[in-house]
Amino acid sequence: MADDISVLIVDDSALMRNLIGKMIETTPGLTIADKAMNGIFALRKIPLVEPDIIVLDLEMPEMNGIEFLKERKKRGITIPVIILSSLASSGAEITMEALSLGASDFIQKPSGSISSDIHLVKDSLIHMLLGYGGRYRRTHGKKSSSTPAAPTLVPPLSAASSSSFSLHSAENIRQTLSGLALSNSGPVTPPTPLRKPGKTEIIAIGISTGGPDALRQVFAHLDADLKVPFVVVQHMPPGFTNEFAKSLDRVCPLEVKEAEEGDLIKPGRILIAQGNKHLEVERKPLASIVHLSDAPPVSGHRPSADVLFASVAKAYGNHALGIIMTGMGRDGAEQLGAIYREGGLTVGQDEASAVVYGMPRVAHELGHVMEQVPLDKMAERICSLAKAVR
Repeated sequence: MADDISVLIVDDSALMRNLIGKMIETTPGLTIADKAMNGIFALRKIPLVEPDIIVLDLEMPEMNGIEFLKERKKRGITIPVIILSSLASSGAEITMEALSLGASDFIQKPSGSISSDIHLVKDSLIHMLLGYGGRYRRTHGKKSSSTPAAPTLVPPLSAASSSSFSLHSAENIRQTLSGLALSNSGPVTPPTPLRKPGKTEIIAIGISTGGPDALRQVFAHLDADLKVPFVVVQHMPPGFTNEFAKSLDRVCPLEVKEAEEGDLIKPGRILIAQGNKHLEVERKPLASIVHLSDAPPVSGHRPSADVLFASVAKAYGNHALGIIMTGMGRDGAEQLGAIYREGGLTVGQDEASAVVYGMPRVAHELGHVMEQVPLDKMAERICSLAKAVR
């Protein structure tokens, strides 16, 4: 259909192009713009088919994914790119280079360059295509089909998975695409804060799908003199968060590092939770530190934003600022309310700027979000709230 989100598939394997194509063809709201066997053919086809989003392999002959991204940037092409590659499982540094060159997000091929089990990542890929592709269409004045561009329905709080990069069931996707929402269950009464907000002494962020690009934008624009520590849960596979933290450190005026057991929570430092490890905080008389945990997944994730927010609420009470951003599911939505109840400040990313308005939407509908902020204003708002004297 003319109003569907069109996808250009770039992979040197004919089998992979066909398998990815079948997943797209069977999803309402998506259509195949074209297929290309490497970056050279992709660059030739882009002006002819004008896709809304590109699925890109990294390992290809003649022009690989990194070379394509460099040329894309040189030519001023703004079509979003999702990396779908086996290198994303073993080459975290290369994957982060792809993100720094403008790729929006990434997914690992489950079992190598030729993954006949590619259907295992279908849910995550579809969410990204609908989210990033839908946003691109909206910002470029294109009409969209009736299928939601940013799915929002979430699994129950009891849902759990052993993977930090968990995928929701096909049934959840079908329900999502049917337009179901948390609001169908009726109005929710927001919690009553126990006290007024105090001076911000810690900032906690929970984020998922769409997070790598969003955090890069936010952290690049933080004030260099912001003397408040951050703790961050970004849903990401094990082995990637160290390189991800390094990539953020290169663009952020504050120190960014992957959290390690016992790391100090100190002003001007941003700690990123390790993949497959929960992150909690402990406040002591002389210093505050973080703890890593192998406890079971919460809200379907490890690390879990719910675990982080509950810990921050307990340790910092009304001196915390909790922020929930783009992501599918509901991780963090429930325990953001713990920060709210303690008298801390809570912020959610707004619908228009979220790649997937799932986590922030649930938090908002639960009454746990005091204020919704667009992505391009998030850094400014964080600095303003953190520096305010209360």
